[in-house]
Amino acid sequence: MVENCMNERQKLLSHLPSVDKILKSEQGEQWLKTYPRGYVLQAIREMIDLKRKDIMEGLTSDLSEEYMIAEIENKLDVLSSYSLKPLINATGVVIHTNLGRSILCEKALENITHISGSYSNLEYDVEEGKRGKRYSHLKRILKEVTGAEDALVVNNNAAAVLLCLNTLAEGKEVIVSRGELVEIGGSFRMPEIMASSSALLHEVGTTNKTHLLDYEKAINEDTALILKVHQSNYRITGFTKEVSVEDLVNLGRRHQVPVMFDLGSGCLIDLKPFGIHNEPIVKEIVDSGVDVVTFSGDKLLGGPQGGIIVGKKQYTEMIQKNPMTRAMRIDKLTLAGFEATLMEYIDEEKAIKNIPTLRMLLQKPEEIKNRAKKIAARLKRDIKDAWIQVLPDSSRAGGGAMPETDLPTYVVSIKPQNLSVNELEERLRKGTPPIITRIKDDSLIIDARTVRDKEIESLVKGIKVAIS
Repeated sequence: MVENCMNERQKLLSHLPSVDKILKSEQGEQWLKTYPRGYVLQAIREMIDLKRKDIMEGLTSDLSEEYMIAEIENKLDVLSSYSLKPLINATGVVIHTNLGRSILCEKALENITHISGSYSNLEYDVEEGKRGKRYSHLKRILKEVTGAEDALVVNNNAAAVLLCLNTLAEGKEVIVSRGELVEIGGSFRMPEIMASSSALLHEVGTTNKTHLLDYEKAINEDTALILKVHQSNYRITGFTKEVSVEDLVNLGRRHQVPVMFDLGSGCLIDLKPFGIHNEPIVKEIVDSGVDVVTFSGDKLLGGPQGGIIVGKKQYTEMIQKNPMTRAMRIDKLTLAGFEATLMEYIDEEKAIKNIPTLRMLLQKPEEIKNRAKKIAARLKRDIKDAWIQVLPDSSRAGGGAMPETDLPTYVVSIKPQNLSVNELEERLRKGTPPIITRIKDDSLIIDARTVRDKEIESLVKGIKVAIS
């Protein structure tokens, strides 16, 4: 019996084709024209090794040419696919940090393609015919939309804060309220950023209450900066007190100490007409007289990742001359995306319409409901073994912005009959394209706020495949 088994295994092993034979076949030649040679060899070897292992372990193994070709092609698809890929965000979280934060507007995408496919005047002054500065391309538009004297952009807001602190307060004290010593995403904490900048943290007040007198008593000959930090990703409620930016500016002027405000998210338009009252507007902060303001470009602004620094020219020029600025500078693609995004803000109505982040955040519930009903109708037409309904719910801005603001939304709730909700979620997450959802009350939730109209077809197809 053992001998017969061994003979059968040897017979099956002898039917395995060689790498060279597959490589020289018509299919192999076609693969070599489509994929890198190294990937083709790897896929063939992995398929043969897998079949050999199955045979030796006595497992049933399909050795048909059709099956082996399919196995190799599956491996080639995996090997040659990009790790970074687009997906459908059906979570309702608009500025989803794990999913790439803000989607760029069409004008930004067009400008990035336009600039990246050609040489450009990145650091060349066309008018003067000599070397120029890359920051000059964004100065005009940033000054216009923020009202600041000067501006520059680095690779993210943490870098912007680090750079400003290092430039203005290296080896000196920076006064900050204890209630504003925030931690941002990825466990980056304000005290740690300050330590890395070589500035010295001088905490004042308590977690819930800080008074103007606390700041004034802390000012001494070693004070280089007063720093205010917007509580963009949390709120302290109840018995609280914080000092207004206007009072801090007046205090700084009396003692000749510059004032810096880290806004975090950075909102360029007034959201109050839309029922959102807790996000400061960059222009209003600049108009209050703050010397330096920092904020993100890829959160509420809706642009590429970047840290924007605006304020008084005497300080921005000092910051730009810091050797660290070069290590934190943005490339031409980010610059092109920013310029096009910021141009949309010249007309606020167009910004709300054309910038995806603003459009998703500020869209009317009825518009979301109509999209949810369209998705549900398509699903109900083709899926019979699931309970599907449209329900009211709430979304969040995400990205550390507007932490206490619930945005009314409508979702498609799916409760499958023949598989668990967790299994359906996993199938969607691992599908093509990946569909990222959430689970609530033992149902799979598709939040129509963050599903774009052009994604509905792929979304419906993905759900149908996952359930079937």
